[in-house]
Amino acid sequence: MPLGTLRPSPLVDQATRRLRDQITEGHWPVGSKLPGETTLAKSLGVGRSTVREAVRALAGAGLVQARHGSGVFVIATEPTEDWPARLRRAAVADVYEVRMLIEVQAARLAALRHTEADRTALEAALDARRAAAEGDDAAFVDADIALHAAVVTAAHNPVLTDLFAEFVPALRQGLIDLVDLLALRARTPNHGDDSHAALVRAVKEGDAEAAGRVLQAELEQILAWIRDPGAAR
Repeated sequence: MPLGTLRPSPLVDQATRRLRDQITEGHWPVGSKLPGETTLAKSLGVGRSTVREAVRALAGAGLVQARHGSGVFVIATEPTEDWPARLRRAAVADVYEVRMLIEVQAARLAALRHTEADRTALEAALDARRAAAEGDDAAFVDADIALHAAVVTAAHNPVLTDLFAEFVPALRQGLIDLVDLLALRARTPNHGDDSHAALVRAVKEGDAEAAGRVLQAELEQILAWIRDPGAAR
């Protein structure tokens, strides 16, 4: 069965899905060797780097294994769901509850531990969020997440930073959908600017309690909207 050339879009995701389908449908049974990167790239109509990333994703899902000097072999036909995959399937509200636990504490720590470089990064992220208000919802959500990420980074705890990064893919689309559903930016394109400015100010001033309180209030409000979209109208 020919693989078929892919259409422009997230090519790594498409390539991963196409190759995974070939494996789960038995085109490449357990124990068989995948075609080489060049062959797969030609069949899919993508570059070798895209194929390499797709194969890496398949390996992460427990479907294939690279054997040094021999190639890549199929080791299972059913993927092992990893932590990021479970997050993507989880309800946004469930993920948001855990995000609150991570971020509120991170904001408190950021107020106590931030450096001058962190202060500059926070100011730049706040400016970028304001600038993104002129763009579409996706750009605005990305800028919003970047500001929250800057706060977490300022806590200087690599575990918190890594945990937050794991949640971003699960949150991003849900937040874009929420902004669109509730038309949150219809009247105020830079929705939430006051609370985000207050958060940055509290961190810069070293006020841990204020930083945690401001962020807790903001996230609780959004969580309430996720659970009951009608509450925002």
